[in-house]
Amino acid sequence: MRSRAALAATAVVAVALVAAGLTVLLTLRGSLARQSDLQAEIIAREVAAQVAVGTPVARLDLPDSEDHPVQVVDEHGRVLAVTKDLDAISGTGSRSVTPSGARTGKDDDHGGDDDPRRGEVSTDVRYSGGRATVDHDAADYRFAAVEATPPAGGTVVVYAGARLATQAVGSVTQAMLLGLPLLLVVVGGVTWLVTRRALRPVEAIRAEMAAITSAGDLARRVPVPGSRDEVAGLAETTNQTLGALERSVERQRRFVADASHELRSPLASLRTQLEVAAAHPHLLDVDGAVQDVVRLQDLAAGLLLLARLDAGERPRHDRVDLGELVREEVAHRAATGRVPVEVSGTGAFEVLGSAAQLDRVLVNLLDNAQRHAASAVRVGLAAAGGRVTLRVTDDGPGVPPADRERIFERFVRLDDARARDEGGAGLGLAIARGVARAHGGDLTAGEAPGGGSAFELWLPAG
Repeated sequence: MRSRAALAATAVVAVALVAAGLTVLLTLRGSLARQSDLQAEIIAREVAAQVAVGTPVARLDLPDSEDHPVQVVDEHGRVLAVTKDLDAISGTGSRSVTPSGARTGKDDDHGGDDDPRRGEVSTDVRYSGGRATVDHDAADYRFAAVEATPPAGGTVVVYAGARLATQAVGSVTQAMLLGLPLLLVVVGGVTWLVTRRALRPVEAIRAEMAAITSAGDLARRVPVPGSRDEVAGLAETTNQTLGALERSVERQRRFVADASHELRSPLASLRTQLEVAAAHPHLLDVDGAVQDVVRLQDLAAGLLLLARLDAGERPRHDRVDLGELVREEVAHRAATGRVPVEVSGTGAFEVLGSAAQLDRVLVNLLDNAQRHAASAVRVGLAAAGGRVTLRVTDDGPGVPPADRERIFERFVRLDDARARDEGGAGLGLAIARGVARAHGGDLTAGEAPGGGSAFELWLPAG
């Protein structure tokens, strides 16, 4: 990544510098050309002014030919006068550098509509580029052409040149060609170093994650850099993920340990009874063996349901009347229940979900309430705000506030329910909350108005 970043930055800077360099060179060349055009125009007008006032071409005061070569030609391109030491010229009206001595054959005021009148200099200027050799020294020039008509008539054209400062353009070009590679090397090196420094925390995070994976120690955390940037946010999020993973693995380990512990007792009891029965058939406790088998069956079913809920299995979307489920379960318990159950709330309370799972939630809540109630258990049904609420209360000792969330953990039994013949395996409330949340609702514990516990289940209305 460091190399790619350095190469990309170098390429971008190279393109930008080349574009900027070309722009500078073109601008410089244009500026020098305009400056040369202005100088050539000034010289051309000075010579044209001499022609306009009637100075003979042989007596024209021409400037130094080395910097400003001048050529005067007539309308037919015949050379009338040139500066001395001019060996060759191109880009003007005539390539000849030797005056022909011929006179212009015009006696009228002007030979054309665009020619200046006698004794005047034209206001128009024509520019052109070319080369001239002065005293065996060839160079590029910009030429300005100005027409003038002497008092005697016969329009002439004065070409005056100004040398282009090509050396300045060459010097700038050479400086750019020498400086560009050095600048690109500096840009690439600085980008590589900056990227290396910026990615150093990422490398530390990667190394720590590799060490955590190798050691399997989820209690370790990746280092969080002091800079409050995206890398620091990545490190914090990674630590949060590691924390959640650690808690999940710890819950899984505790779950497996608790499940093994819960399964060990009924299996040991059942094995003992079978071994005794094998040695002494008349001592076989059939009822006890059946109870142990039923307990094992219930525990296995509960563990299987919890595993399916943990795997994210979605319940069925059947239309279930929660009120009908309550009435059927209460009627079933009327003859066998230790504590009578009162039901309040009439009407249809329909929800979407699995009737079997919701019935299991109801059975768990009623079993828990009847186990701890002193004299009464009440079930209230209500529907409002797109929700169906089932509230189960009892007049027992209630649940301490500190334990109202803990009782929904797996294999948790409070002190007064530690006995296995009363408290079960501690999976009922965990299963009930898991089913409620899988159906899009929730299950909470609280305190009944007259004392005792209150469990409130709410589900989205169907």
